[in-house]
Amino acid sequence: MGARGELFTTQIYLDNRSYFFNVKENRTGDVFLQIVESKNRDGAEQDRHQIAIFADDMQKFLQGLNKSLDFVEKDRKQRQKAAKEKKAAKEAKYGASKKKYVVKSEKKSEPVKKTGRIHVVSKRPSTEDNSN
Repeated sequence: MGARGELFTTQIYLDNRSYFFNVKENRTGDVFLQIVESKNRDGAEQDRHQIAIFADDMQKFLQGLNKSLDFVEKDRKQRQKAAKEKKAAKEAKYGASKKKYVVKSEKKSEPVKKTGRIHVVSKRPSTEDNSN
């Protein structure tokens, strides 16, 4: 047995958080799972939260966790389906092709495909027209 009754420890590191899953044994011999979240805040300061689940309650805890994970997965799929339906409805209403915009000028109008970038058209006459 390790320091502070630790039997097993594993860690997961995410962006600015760390999760520790510690299997421990207390003085009376009860085995429990301790889950610790450690979050970095403003440099050196850390925010820590922990929960303990005793061996007798782990099955109920896992059932609740599995129900939650199933809900999250089902909700994610529903959101993806709704987004696809919304996109399909929008394409049906406006057409699947990209819109083309026409820049007005004295020359022949040519369609300009919108790419998300700003298109600047110079109003200054070319140097060939201003030859003195």
